Amino acid sequence: MILKPEAVRVLSGATSKKRLMHELGNIAEAAYGVSHSAAVEALLERESLGPTGVGHGVALPHARLDGLDQVVGVLALLEKPIDFDSVDRQPVDLAFALFAPIDAGVEHLKALALVSRTLRDAGLRAKLRSNTDPLTLYTIVTEAQAVQAA
Repeated sequence: MILKPEAVRVLSGATSKKRLMHELGNIAEAAYGVSHSAAVEALLERESLGPTGVGHGVALPHARLDGLDQVVGVLALLEKPIDFDSVDRQPVDLAFALFAPIDAGVEHLKALALVSRTLRDAGLRAKLRSNTDPLTLYTIVTEAQAVQAA
């Protein structure tokens, strides 16, 4: 499983894309022990290649990091949507960040595809947005991913 309960948060302080990347780095460091600065730097570097806002208020920032042995995820629900240069120009309030080992290869892409498919579901997005309990958010996403993966 790429997501664990400690890696799901509701954020009130993410007021910009850069601030959000720092918050995602904080969560990844706390949940998976990755370097905050390396995570933020890698996310911002990836973002500079092209925005990871995929539309419908969803962003899927992702990066490869040293020191990981599997793909891990961080889910953040933002109390206030932020501008993210998304494809549909909609502000983002759901961010699912993926961190993969440097040499992850296809696993990284499979995880990205799974998360993307999961969050494409309008009903699921509505459920996530109507809950502010991180454990409930975790359950909603992991149950949906189990169905998607099946």
